[in-house]
Amino acid sequence: MTGLMVWRGGRLKVRGHEGEVRLGEDRLGARLGERATLVQFSSAFCRPCRATRRVLADVSGMVDGVAHVEIDAEAQLGLVRDLHILRTPTVLVLDGDGRIVRRAAGQPRKADVIAAVGEAIGAAG
Repeated sequence: MTGLMVWRGGRLKVRGHEGEVRLGEDRLGARLGERATLVQFSSAFCRPCRATRRVLADVSGMVDGVAHVEIDAEAQLGLVRDLHILRTPTVLVLDGDGRIVRRAAGQPRKADVIAAVGEAIGAAG
């Protein structure tokens, strides 16, 4: 598949070659999941961020080897700029090697997150 699937308001879109970007523990400030990592960019007064946090925590708790990392977008402006994060919440789904497999701008549905984790685990395996 060329490009990257992107969620925007519940719709999937293709986006560039972001799948070639690799994020490690040094950039995220947290340990990656063995099989996949759900990275959430949030801000303090973002109501959808709270709901997204619950969804990602549920999914990461359902699947062994999947971690949920929440990043305060305001405290990590360099990383936000590098990854072209334009709004919160933004969710990046990383495979076991830290490559971005999917990206969601806005609050993702739980079923979409589960499918993206399945794809991330398959991409690494």
